[in-house]
Amino acid sequence: SRRQFDRREAIAPLGAESTAILVARFFRGNAPLFRVAAGARAASATGPLRCGAAATWPLYVALGCGAGLAGAVYNRALTGALALAERIDRWPVRPQAAAVGVLVGVIGWFAPRVIGGGETLTQDILAGAVVAGAIPLVFVLRFLFGAACYGVRAPGGLFAPLLLLGAQVGLLCGAVCRWAFPGLGIHPQAFAVIGMAAFFTGVVRAPVTGIVLVIEMTAGFTTLLPMLAASFAAMAAADPTQIPPLHHSFLQLRLEPSRAAETRAASAAG
Repeated sequence: SRRQFDRREAIAPLGAESTAILVARFFRGNAPLFRVAAGARAASATGPLRCGAAATWPLYVALGCGAGLAGAVYNRALTGALALAERIDRWPVRPQAAAVGVLVGVIGWFAPRVIGGGETLTQDILAGAVVAGAIPLVFVLRFLFGAACYGVRAPGGLFAPLLLLGAQVGLLCGAVCRWAFPGLGIHPQAFAVIGMAAFFTGVVRAPVTGIVLVIEMTAGFTTLLPMLAASFAAMAAADPTQIPPLHHSFLQLRLEPSRAAETRAASAAG
């Protein structure tokens, strides 16, 4: 069927979103949710983000390709964990969730900032308080635990973990690019901001939503054009994998049991 645009369906969410922003600004002020390191901004802690010279644009495209592929793999990991949990009948759901909870609790005892929704660690990354050398290990932990939590039906959120993983990919890419091209004046925190939008695009396949979301959270208006390039690259890299967007994958997993039941009923009736 062909989708049609309904003005009433568009006005309602726009009104709800604008009202939510006004209420949030009333209680929280006009400051963005995430504060980026002052060194990554042009003049001060509130100045525009430094995105580097035009020579850095191929690096943003490369970041988008890597983030798009990582996002597609993350989709497959989440859906694979859910499908695996459907096949495991020996353990009830509660013991599975308890096992994952114990493991997360042990890690949280030694590294409390690694667990949780991810907002605190994302802020540390954007503020320059995280060493790039620690990113690969933390990324792997968050990646695996995200899939494990969804597998036991105990998800710890979706958008905040996505933004954290994207910030980690961007920061690591920015650190490598700064080391490889010291003359370009690269700031890894700017790469982290762009990586958030690119990874979101690779997972959800909604680049405009990801770009608007990240710009609103970081006040990184000067990153719009690099985000467009990186998000385009993320879409171009993720689509050929034939891994559907995350929400489509979740919908298919929900529909498969009902389709199987309908098939069995039709076979019995025949």
